[in-house]
Amino acid sequence: MAEEQISALSRKPIRLADYTKPAFAVDEVALDFDLDPAATIVRATLKLRRQAPGPLILDGKRLELRAVRLNDEALGDNRYEVTEKSLTVHDVPDSFVLQTEVKISPETNTELSGLYMSGAGFFTQCEPEGFRKITYFPDRPDVMARYKVTMRADKAKYPVLLSNGNKTGAGEDGGKIWASWEDPHPKPSYLFALVAADLVAVKDSFTTASGRHVDLGIWVAAGDEGRCFHAMHALKNAMKWDEQTFGLEYDLDIFNIATVSDFNAGAMENKGLNIFNTAYVLASADTATDADFQNVERVIAHEYFHNWTGDRVTCRDWFQLSLKEGLTVFRDQEYMADQFSAAVKRISDVRLLRATQFRDDAGPLAHPVRPASYLEINNFYTTTIYEKGAEVVRMYRTLIGREAFRKGIDIYIARHDNSAATVEDFFDAMQAASPVPLQQIMRWYDQAGTPEITFDEAYDAAARRFTLTLRQQTKPTPGQDEKAPFLIPVAMALLDEKGAEQHAETLRLTAPEQSFVFENIAARPVPSLFRNFSAPVKLKGQGRERLAFLAAKDTDPFNRWDALQQYATIVLLEAVKRQQMGQEFALDQGLLEAIAATLRDAARDPAFAAEALLLPGESLLADAMDVVDPDAIHDVREAARKGLGLALQTEFAAAYAAFSENEAGDVSGPAMARRAMKNTALGYLSAAGDNLRASAQFKSSANMTDRLAALANLAEVADEPRDEAFAAFYATWKGNALVLDKWFAVQARAGAPDTLARVQALTRHADFDLRNPNRVRALVGAFTGNQAKFHAASGAGYRVLTDTIIALDTINPQIAARLVTAMGSWRRYDGARRELMKAELERILARETLSHNTYEMASKSLA
Repeated sequence: MAEEQISALSRKPIRLADYTKPAFAVDEVALDFDLDPAATIVRATLKLRRQAPGPLILDGKRLELRAVRLNDEALGDNRYEVTEKSLTVHDVPDSFVLQTEVKISPETNTELSGLYMSGAGFFTQCEPEGFRKITYFPDRPDVMARYKVTMRADKAKYPVLLSNGNKTGAGEDGGKIWASWEDPHPKPSYLFALVAADLVAVKDSFTTASGRHVDLGIWVAAGDEGRCFHAMHALKNAMKWDEQTFGLEYDLDIFNIATVSDFNAGAMENKGLNIFNTAYVLASADTATDADFQNVERVIAHEYFHNWTGDRVTCRDWFQLSLKEGLTVFRDQEYMADQFSAAVKRISDVRLLRATQFRDDAGPLAHPVRPASYLEINNFYTTTIYEKGAEVVRMYRTLIGREAFRKGIDIYIARHDNSAATVEDFFDAMQAASPVPLQQIMRWYDQAGTPEITFDEAYDAAARRFTLTLRQQTKPTPGQDEKAPFLIPVAMALLDEKGAEQHAETLRLTAPEQSFVFENIAARPVPSLFRNFSAPVKLKGQGRERLAFLAAKDTDPFNRWDALQQYATIVLLEAVKRQQMGQEFALDQGLLEAIAATLRDAARDPAFAAEALLLPGESLLADAMDVVDPDAIHDVREAARKGLGLALQTEFAAAYAAFSENEAGDVSGPAMARRAMKNTALGYLSAAGDNLRASAQFKSSANMTDRLAALANLAEVADEPRDEAFAAFYATWKGNALVLDKWFAVQARAGAPDTLARVQALTRHADFDLRNPNRVRALVGAFTGNQAKFHAASGAGYRVLTDTIIALDTINPQIAARLVTAMGSWRRYDGARRELMKAELERILARETLSHNTYEMASKSLA
């Protein structure tokens, strides 16, 4: 059964300002499960004590209450009250033991929150509010308890029984087996986990710096064992890195990961038992791309790092979500930067931030890193909370320095270990570690929007003085018309005519306008601002000449890449204007020279070159337009790719050949860099009309990165070779769900004229299943990112999305609501598209019943 559908009259937002301490603490929890797909019996024993005034109200949804006992006394129904959302027990003492027994139906739980079935196994997902669908409990993160769990299940069907903490017992009873687990650390209910399934384990071990032996297990379906070795290697790497970088050791005797194919997110950091979407564990060179391998490593690290920043120290309430997620994203970014190219990692992180979070900040769905209210907390698992939250953490480090930042982390954990904290607690720890004044950084948590920075320069040659004036302005966002100035760290350098640094420091921009004076500067410098993207802002006003200089000579790799991206953006947007006036596309000579120079230097750093050679994406170009013209953007970008491919055909062909020498199974950083460069060259050659290489690569490659890159290039042309390639790919991989997701996604992202029709047909394909979030994201989610095809002038793309959202809302409202964001920027498009998207949002809201999740996203989009 999906999340209950709710009438508009019953919708009431939850507000940060209304936070109150829970009336009762729960010190100990004992859970007993008799597992059955249709009728699981859950017995809960809670040891409670009063800590604030108020009644005992326990959260609960879709629970069939069978018994209530208080201090071993059975309670009549006059002693308690049950509603659709809660159990209230009257007249309780200040300290007592409460026992409840409920029945639930995991097999009908299609929303994948709480205890549910995937395939033939039981799995849980309790963040943020899934535990209340398992048993009655104060289901909030500031109620932390120690858990003991016992479960029984059919031995033949569910031979593996896992939960949090350390295993304390196991046995058999007739045709059933049982297992008991105990977690010695207090945790909130959202970190509870249970798995009962027919799985096999890939096992290893790790010895911590202090000598603790930890048994490691990755539990997968039989046959998938051979695709777990990269995940295990990543886990051990992450455990060692966290010890070396932050001094944080693992604290249990067992660390398990269980995989499941039906999962709303990427993974979940449940204490001692992480539950992972199979997409972020299973990887082999023939089934996973280099991006998949990196995502496996990143997500494995992210969830492991939560052991301290999320589990041992959790968030007081869901408004503080970025306290754990932003900090842990920052940690996984740092980890990945250490494993691969730091510059390329920073570029890829910023590319994501700009493509998604900047877009959200500019529309009706903008919200602060710490929202003031929400209707459905699931809707706030966004790039603002995660990626922008990570940028705020990074700004702390930039402002106070690495040594003080590490000291601040130590203080934060020492003060709040085994407790629930707030962003103010994190601020206090950082301020305690450094005398640098930080109070103004709190505005990043409370104000939405992306600051825009403009600048003026003045150079006095006689006085050898350079003056830089910076201005910040943030546009209004929903509910916040006026913005106070942010504290913005501006990492900068003054470059001479050859690109050498004359001066470098980090400035503190705190006012709407501020001037900075630099003495003893021998000649007029060129400022390199926001090096390594020192703050999540938009820098405005750099002209073509300045950008060309920085792209060629800046000593900061990020700024060198960014200058070329900004130069290309200016060039392409000017071409869009010319096309709108009926003029033909002409390749910009400066862009050609910059791409050629990057190509000539590719051997020095192929990973960086592969990033630098990519033109700005269509979504980024759209974000730079006042009124978005998706057709013109697509046409101009493709014309530029074709023009560059033709003009540099010899050079791209040489690069393709030079970077083709790779072992198919080599997934080292250098091998990934060479493949990235080779496939970037292949993309330009294909854009120039040469699909022979793509066809040959598709047929001959045993490496999924190369094969999928070739297929994506073939997908751009509606012809027989493309259709044959898709048929061959499907025939080979139709039995592998994760690879088949790629087959759906490549077709959804294609620029071919028949893409919309193919997507419409694929929604009716036998292998398309609305109940599987991975498949929905692969087809419909990928399609919404296809700017030209999703925004077809007919509105058919919008109808595909709305039909999916309406159908999915009755099955899995969390995934349905996330799809709504694709129409969140409807006001920025031309009149016809604007009205078509508005009509589809209104069609969603016109449903007589609609989940909180989807209602909130659709209503805010229209607000």
